Amino acid sequence: MNLSGFSLEHKWALVTGASRGLGQGIALGLAQAGAKVICASSQPDGCIQTITAIKEAGGTALGLSADLTDESAVRQLAADALEVSGGIDILVNNGGTIFRQAAVEYPMEEWRRVIQVNVDSAFLLSQLLGKEMIAKKQGKIINIASMLSYSGGMTVPAYTASKHAIAGVTKALANEWAQYNIQVNAIAPGYFKTDNTAALQSNEIRNKEITQRIPAGYWGEPEDLQGAAVFLASKASTYVNGHILAVDGGWLAR
Repeated sequence: MNLSGFSLEHKWALVTGASRGLGQGIALGLAQAGAKVICASSQPDGCIQTITAIKEAGGTALGLSADLTDESAVRQLAADALEVSGGIDILVNNGGTIFRQAAVEYPMEEWRRVIQVNVDSAFLLSQLLGKEMIAKKQGKIINIASMLSYSGGMTVPAYTASKHAIAGVTKALANEWAQYNIQVNAIAPGYFKTDNTAALQSNEIRNKEITQRIPAGYWGEPEDLQGAAVFLASKASTYVNGHILAVDGGWLAR
């Protein structure tokens, strides 16, 4: 095998939640490997920074937007992505949200919102774009799981439920679609420096506890996910399916 197996030349990718953080890092990584990247966010022009960075590096990128709590908007996102690309080869379901509150007081409207964004939109985009992949008999779907796909966490019951669900959906779709040469996998990031973990980063005690448990000794940066994303999006991972790849600095091993 040679390194051409990791090339994403002539591939179109759709990355949700690509305006910043992990999604931005993944979009940049896919573009560096040769993919043409559709960067999606909840706000129109929300991915300008990501798109600019990709283009300045010589890549191809464009932006779309959709409210991931709105089923009709998610359906339109899939349709728009197919129209501008002619076919999506790689789907990265990264768009997500979190809400922190003790379970006994957790508002049901927040529960529903987190599930809609983190699970419903990922399944619907996979379903809609998966039909096209099935017709072509090839495709890559990468879901973003979490350390809370393995454990329960504290004060984030909806997020935990959503990330357990993502792990299950990943395996379910892999089982059904492997026969069509479609690989469905997930990346479970450890503790990364993003907006979602801002509360933990700013909590001196929790920050120290978390850092001490990570064998690598530091929190991840978005670019630390790029290698895993390119691998799962490329031919190099053709025989990897239904897998949840932890990129955690060794957190789970501790």
